[in-house]
Amino acid sequence: MRLKLDENIGQRGIAILQQAGHDVSTVVEQGLTSTPDENLIEVCRQEKRCLVSLDLDFSNPLQFKPSNYSGIAILRLPSRPEPQDLLDALRTLAGGLEREDITGKLWTVQRGRIRVYQEE
Repeated sequence: MRLKLDENIGQRGIAILQQAGHDVSTVVEQGLTSTPDENLIEVCRQEKRCLVSLDLDFSNPLQFKPSNYSGIAILRLPSRPEPQDLLDALRTLAGGLEREDITGKLWTVQRGRIRVYQEE
């Protein structure tokens, strides 16, 4: 799967997804840090990459209709997250991507759990 990691996901997260066999690009390496959400998701659409982010704005299907994109994965962490919480959520995402295609879908990913938004 082709993934674009938002600016708030570090090198260890990149490694987890690359080791799972994914083609990983980042907002930081493309100089897109602090770009407006609409611009970022458009870059992902053009590159045919699934966006992986902690930014809850991308979880609004009225603003970012999942079927228009190669997937949106929102990582949800506990209210007082530790570094391991992010890594566990990324491992859960990697496992989910082994079993199911995220293309055109919105996933909310927590440690050990993925919720899939169903468009009507």
